[in-house]
Amino acid sequence: MKSMDLNVAVFWCSLLHKIIFGEVEKGDVYQHLKTLANQEFLFPNGQRKKPSLSTLKRKLKQYREGGLEALARKKRNDIGKPRSFSQEIIDKAIDIKKDQPKRSHSNINFILNNIHKVEIPKSTLYRHLKENNATRLKLGVISKKVRCRWTRDIPNELWVGDFSYGPYVLIDGETYPTYLSLFIDCNSRYVVEGRYYLRQSLDILVDSLLRAWTVHGVSEDLYLDNAKIYHSDALKAACYDMNINLIHRPNRDPSPGGLVERIFGTNQAQFESEVRASDILTLDKLNKAFQAWLHLVYHETVHSETNEKPRKMFQAALSNMKPINMERVIKFFMTTEERTVNPDFSDVSIKKKLFKVDPKYRGDRVLVKYDPFSELDKVFIYTLKEVFLQTAPLYKRERGAHKEQESETVNKPKYKYIDILIDTHDEQLIKQAKGIDYKKLLQQHRWPFPSFVETLAYLMGKKGNLQAFNAGELETLKKIYDKYDELTEPRLKQAFELAEVKNIAHVAHQLKQIYSKGVK
Repeated sequence: MKSMDLNVAVFWCSLLHKIIFGEVEKGDVYQHLKTLANQEFLFPNGQRKKPSLSTLKRKLKQYREGGLEALARKKRNDIGKPRSFSQEIIDKAIDIKKDQPKRSHSNINFILNNIHKVEIPKSTLYRHLKENNATRLKLGVISKKVRCRWTRDIPNELWVGDFSYGPYVLIDGETYPTYLSLFIDCNSRYVVEGRYYLRQSLDILVDSLLRAWTVHGVSEDLYLDNAKIYHSDALKAACYDMNINLIHRPNRDPSPGGLVERIFGTNQAQFESEVRASDILTLDKLNKAFQAWLHLVYHETVHSETNEKPRKMFQAALSNMKPINMERVIKFFMTTEERTVNPDFSDVSIKKKLFKVDPKYRGDRVLVKYDPFSELDKVFIYTLKEVFLQTAPLYKRERGAHKEQESETVNKPKYKYIDILIDTHDEQLIKQAKGIDYKKLLQQHRWPFPSFVETLAYLMGKKGNLQAFNAGELETLKKIYDKYDELTEPRLKQAFELAEVKNIAHVAHQLKQIYSKGVK
């Protein structure tokens, strides 16, 4: 008995319960049925109505003759057979479909109407085609992808990134929505970078990526959503320069993004649910709490698909880490526009703001470079051949505005592009939420550990880079590397030359001697 048939049978039994179990005298049965017929009941089909007296009599008779199953709805004798159309018409429609599997219901009906002067409704036609294995899918003319689980063999082969809506935060007495920008390693499920921001835009994406690249190097492939911000030329240029294969999610095909969607779901269920249940947080405290959750909970929990803890799996990425030159990366995210220095006021205009230029460049065609995500209080002036000229501050056209500029010496020192960015980026962008802190990122960039090991292996005449040392030696080298924050290649070579025996222990001793003397 089907579920619906069982519901119908139980419904009628419940109405006739008192009669069935003898709680109503035989002489009072008719009167009890009349009483039931005057009451409204909620029927199994969802309708509320009164049962007719004749129906109640019939149902009672059916129960007494056949029990519970007799109250179920009777099966039709024509189940599986066409009722509105003859079997001949249905067979003809199926034959027309199989003759050309890509035919639509309108084309099939056009032919049917020409032969039999009849048309079959779309839903009815599809039902019969499906029952007879005559749909496009069953006839093999639809090349629908069969999904498989996304994974990679080792860490840092593929990172997947996306945005997700986060909890509201409190800023200066006002509440603001947040957006979680997150990048996850496909192999280990380790979150290489995750942080909440006040908006989802290109500068936030870049900020997240720069943080991840600084700490973990770069991945071989980078998989992102198909949104406009992920198609910026700056991002593409940076990826091409670092030999990263940038992959975008296909249109109307969200399935491959399920990897990052799952971590979003886990985060919402375990972390954000607790945040929303507590007092509203500031943006800084929200991010501190999120980093703590990642470190203590998510990265230390065995993943159901990998059967390993994300942190443990990702630690294997040390030998696969690809350090980057941050100076080369940052330049791609500056905006460049060509301008003519005003011959009268000696300034350039960017986004309806005026910037003071040295009078000697009046009338010259120049390149103006600026951070499009900052408060735009200064720009950088270059020649058309990319030679740096000056930093142009924001100003107003007023008497005396160029006095200080004109009194400066003519022969200005020349700086490298990145040096200028560091020296002139005085006002730090609002922490984490409002742009890219290039200066801090560059200060944090140090000689990569793999390069340190590779240099020492070369000096000792070993081959294989990281593979030149065993696990115990690598552990010792990592402790030496962590001990000296300002360790450089020249300093390592100096220690190696001073070492009496060319081994790790003697080189470590010489490094200790060098740094104990306060050598800078």
